[in-house]
Amino acid sequence: MKDVSEGSARIPEKREDRRLMALDGVRGLAVAGMYIQHFALNERNGGLVSGNTMILFMLCSGISYALMEQGARRKGMAPETLRTRILARSLLIDLAGYVLILLNGPFGVVLPAYAMLFLLAMPLHGRSRRQLLAASGLLFLLSPPLMVMGLSLLSGAALLEDMAGGPLSALAWAPVFVLGMAIGQMDLRDRRLPARLAAAGTAILIPITWFSRSVLPGLREQIENWMVQAMAAGVPEPDLYAVWPRNTQPIMWNMLFVDAPQGGSLFELLSGTGLSLILLGAFLWLDRGKAAGLLKPFAAAGKAALSLYMAQFLLAWALILLGLEETLSILGGIPFGDFLAAGAVLAAGWLLGDGKGGPMERLLRRFEGWFLESGNLVQQA
Repeated sequence: MKDVSEGSARIPEKREDRRLMALDGVRGLAVAGMYIQHFALNERNGGLVSGNTMILFMLCSGISYALMEQGARRKGMAPETLRTRILARSLLIDLAGYVLILLNGPFGVVLPAYAMLFLLAMPLHGRSRRQLLAASGLLFLLSPPLMVMGLSLLSGAALLEDMAGGPLSALAWAPVFVLGMAIGQMDLRDRRLPARLAAAGTAILIPITWFSRSVLPGLREQIENWMVQAMAAGVPEPDLYAVWPRNTQPIMWNMLFVDAPQGGSLFELLSGTGLSLILLGAFLWLDRGKAAGLLKPFAAAGKAALSLYMAQFLLAWALILLGLEETLSILGGIPFGDFLAAGAVLAAGWLLGDGKGGPMERLLRRFEGWFLESGNLVQQA
């Protein structure tokens, strides 16, 4: 696979600058899957969308992050300017996430963790594809136990919890995000890449699925029995008024051996990553053929992904405020209700998107511009 940073001169400028419809399309598919998970979940689609949609979204985000960095280098943008842009984007996304958390809706909000990922990935700027792949592999091994420890030790510390406190923290998604950064350094227009991504995804998905179903349940039972015995042996109960870390709950090591949606275990991450690589390969393949037009509705939703993501929380909040809680999952019991939910998301993305994204995407660009302008004024002063 070609590294863009080493062979970009071989790619004509127009092709390099053209936005990849496949990448927007996969991001749109991920957002549609989130709506199915939250409003139309049932036995048929639960195993496919639960948790996997966020992994797919984080993979695409890592790719976009790498492409943004490469684009800044091609345009001669100073590293300080790029870091300022990323800081501005992270700040606004983080604030938006806390606003959604304030609504106290029925779904977990990952925007603060998403914002932290942009900042935590800064030390990886300029790294080679091999270095990013090595970092991703290391994170797949280290992130699950560290985020489980953080779930206990960092509980109640908002900023630190967003970084490393459990399965919805930045650390939990970091392996997939960094893998996306590595893929973003590849030649995404290489005709061999879709097959390679699909093959890699299949090689990950099949053995992990077998292991999760055949071996993992017994392994989890052994770990849980050990934890029960350890507690019975006299592990002290946490004291809420004691100094840290004596006031924290025992670390839930059994979470590392559960293949559950958004559980943050290695097995959940790997199975979701395998499926995501297959879907990414399929969309890249479609983008090169006569069927590329099929991707347009998904790409429109992908360009407004952040706006659509926030809209689902506002919708749920409004329904609950109106006393219509029972309507949140009504589509899950209707025949083809999941397709209706996905279709509604794609239609909304088509209406919102005019090639420049939705309201939140426009606000992000304006905020970045204001942030950069303010920084320049400060430097001149």
